[in-house]
Amino acid sequence: MVTIRPARNISGSLRLPGDKSICHRYAMLAAIAEGTTRLTNFSPGADCACTLHCLRGLGVECEQERDRVVIRGQGLRLKGPEEPLDCGNSGSTMRMLSGILAGQEFTSTLIGDESLSRRPMARIIEPLTRMGARIEAAGNMAPLQISGRRLRAIDYKMPVASAQVKTALLFASLYADGETSVNEPVCTRDHGELALRAFGAGIMQNRKEIRIAAGKKLQGIEAEIPGDISSAAFFLCAAAIFPGSHLTISNLLLNPTRSRLLDILTLMGARMNVMQLEERHGELVGTVEVRGGGLSGAVIAGEDTAALIDEIPILAAIAPYTGKGIEIRDARELRVKESDRIATIARNLRTMGAQVEERGDGLKIPGNQRLKGAEMHSFHDHRIAMAFAVAAIRAKEETRIRGAEAASISYPDFFATLDSLVQR
Repeated sequence: MVTIRPARNISGSLRLPGDKSICHRYAMLAAIAEGTTRLTNFSPGADCACTLHCLRGLGVECEQERDRVVIRGQGLRLKGPEEPLDCGNSGSTMRMLSGILAGQEFTSTLIGDESLSRRPMARIIEPLTRMGARIEAAGNMAPLQISGRRLRAIDYKMPVASAQVKTALLFASLYADGETSVNEPVCTRDHGELALRAFGAGIMQNRKEIRIAAGKKLQGIEAEIPGDISSAAFFLCAAAIFPGSHLTISNLLLNPTRSRLLDILTLMGARMNVMQLEERHGELVGTVEVRGGGLSGAVIAGEDTAALIDEIPILAAIAPYTGKGIEIRDARELRVKESDRIATIARNLRTMGAQVEERGDGLKIPGNQRLKGAEMHSFHDHRIAMAFAVAAIRAKEETRIRGAEAASISYPDFFATLDSLVQR
């Protein structure tokens, strides 16, 4: 359990651990590339550690010292594992690694913890099976037994927007005959496409269609991973709800498919300044300065929901402190995350005394509310634990969060970092 005391302001500067989405993809591509890949500012979170653990189980040499990771690529063909590959709580690991395993010449089994074993996997099973892989999964959930084989190229229209599924299919396409195309219903984060280009794959994109041909060998790279913008979201929102706050975050990922939060906070009234922009392996990186202000409100729907899917918990958690509240639509995907995030957000907000309307695909949270300290649960969900820590710093009286250790999945030092920024 962690106890959060109210604050009067947020001030300071920080540099965040590497973006999880990029770390997963770079590590997996490094494993099947030729030569050695060297990565710095690699995420310390448990999810990315699960990816490295699974790669080691596939015969890949991965050395890690603090935030530095060295991966010696094995080429496209990996070694059959001697035991099941444990993905822990990481849906990213399970879904994206499945694309690589679908093209191998052996059978492997992917397992996960209780939470991951409840999450839907049909969205990767169906297209990978169409490509020729054989996947056994009771109820379309983990564990997944994947019998890899020579794959065939397909043209696939994704029924549900998912960057993880898209990346899994693009990874599988490296093992397919011919050219594979993937069409998205709405644009999702493009780290998979950028990573494939960085490692030398032949990939083409035209708006929501991505095409990739097999046959090109991947080559290892050297890269510094930019700071995780999904982790930054908690600190940016924390600063935004205090009118006198001033926070600077350097070396931050500013990929346009991930930085919609900056636009939303600006539209709501926070004062944002982006500086020192540069490009690394196709990814935009820079420094963001935020000063708090009186936040108005927002409606998040459609493509914004897809772009902000990881940031919705924190936006919902600060919604009572805004002038007009926040309404979230088209977010049914939140029902099948580490927890049912729509239900857990609503429950914790009510525990803190807020009014909230829970809907099948979202939430409506009025503004101008005063939250009170309370005892609540993370529901073993890292984003819920961190979001309500932020809500708690402006609440009346202390808040206790049970299961707060869930934050270690993505950011083990989150609570210490937050505490270093608050002024009381």
